[in-house]
Amino acid sequence: MKSQWWRGAARKRRWLVYGLMAALPCALLLAYMQARGGIAQASQGRLYAEVAAVPERKVALVLGTSRNLRGGEPNLYFTYRMDTAAALYRAGKVRYLLVSGDNRAKGYDEPMQMREALLTRGVPAAAIYCDYAGITTLDSVIRAREVFGLAADLTIVSQGFHNQRALYLAQHHGIDAIAMNAPDVNGYLATRTLARERLARLRAWWDVRVAGRQARHLGPAIAIGTAPSSCKP
Repeated sequence: MKSQWWRGAARKRRWLVYGLMAALPCALLLAYMQARGGIAQASQGRLYAEVAAVPERKVALVLGTSRNLRGGEPNLYFTYRMDTAAALYRAGKVRYLLVSGDNRAKGYDEPMQMREALLTRGVPAAAIYCDYAGITTLDSVIRAREVFGLAADLTIVSQGFHNQRALYLAQHHGIDAIAMNAPDVNGYLATRTLARERLARLRAWWDVRVAGRQARHLGPAIAIGTAPSSCKP
């Protein structure tokens, strides 16, 4: 009798596992569709491809990435973002640039890499502010508001696919932002990046709709344009 009961319980457990395995892909697909729709809606009418068409705003939030790829060759995502940010400044579309990225690992400092690249493009040091805790896009967006006081008057700079997600996060956190699209990248690097972006969009939806995640670090307020540049000497 005990053996029959055990076999019956085992069959029930197997069917429960099979059911969960079948339901998980459906749940992920539904969540991704909601994320894609929400991101598309949040960015509607807020993306710009030409510098001349961008409305003037006080600050551009430049989202970070590595200057070089693992093999040492230049990262075109980085190059194009720096070109675009500098072009916005030179055209008078923004007065300050907030470069936000990760610097947790020794010898790896995205904000300083961006600052150096912008200086070589003619942007004055006093116009560049650094956010050293922009570990993820969500961190960069929340800190732009909570630390740097940018609840409005903000232009985000990255590639178009990234800008869409950043605008979605900004909208959820009550930030009135627009975005300037840097040129995109073609080839294998773009294929790999866009594949990761699908997961990033799903995570963005989860972070704001389910987890309610906040920035890892905040800190003292820094008033851009009033306080001195927050970049390390």
